[in-house]
Amino acid sequence: MTTSAKPRKPDWLKIKLTTGEPYQELKKVMRSKTLHTVCEEARCPNIYECWANRTATFMILGDICTRACRFCAVKTGLPTELDLQEPERVAEAAEQMGLKHCVVTSVARDDLKDGGSTIFAETVKAIRKKLPFCSVEVLIPDFLGNRDSLQIVMDVKPDILNHNIETVERLSDRVRAKAKYNRSLELLRQAKEMNPDIPTKSSIMLGLGESWEEILQTMDDLRAVDCNILTLGQYLQPTSSHLNVERYVHPDEFAALKIEGLNRGFSHVESAPFVRSSYHAHEQVKSAEAHATSIREESLS
Repeated sequence: MTTSAKPRKPDWLKIKLTTGEPYQELKKVMRSKTLHTVCEEARCPNIYECWANRTATFMILGDICTRACRFCAVKTGLPTELDLQEPERVAEAAEQMGLKHCVVTSVARDDLKDGGSTIFAETVKAIRKKLPFCSVEVLIPDFLGNRDSLQIVMDVKPDILNHNIETVERLSDRVRAKAKYNRSLELLRQAKEMNPDIPTKSSIMLGLGESWEEILQTMDDLRAVDCNILTLGQYLQPTSSHLNVERYVHPDEFAALKIEGLNRGFSHVESAPFVRSSYHAHEQVKSAEAHATSIREESLS
């Protein structure tokens, strides 16, 4: 029995490492506040660029996930007890860094009745108290489909509600642990039902064996629930125990998918090999606001 050889990593997948003063300073702030970032835990390829530009994605609710998704490098197991002081420390760090746009995500906490939604809400409120002009984006888990948990987050009116669908429907059960494709779509639909004015966002990883037609169908599914912002990036295998990369998608294909997304009505599409969910997140807020203003003006004309 023969097995297909792993595809060779192409030349365009090279990162310029920049570990200068801004990067080191930001790392020091995170450690002094005993905070976690998804930039580090998920081994994001953009960490050097983003940290050099003083942007980061805070990961709350600890660094141990109750799920074991086959694409993700975050540790899995039994989480530690809830840290009720974490929202204040995140806000202090954001203030110390002088952030203008702050992204807050978390591990999945299926052990908690509310999935951690209350801590999400308290973190948003704490950041806004310290930094009134800082926009706040939340990248949330699916809360096991609990509408009340989603409502807790929506009630604090994040500037962007982000939930990643991750992959196409056919591959979803193999790639994600416990998360369900249709449940993710339903969460995004419910978010719009709760507050139509808050932009929603999702992300698709490429290179796991999906077809072009399946990518376009996933775009259509997201637009059907009025998802506004889309990011597409190359899946990179974090360790040998995670899913293999089936294909390295060429930058030209990412560029073509960006056009497909914009043609479908997404207000903003980030599409390139190294794009991750929070990449250029601050620009997406402006695009979403401009798009919403344009729609309002059209409806009034």
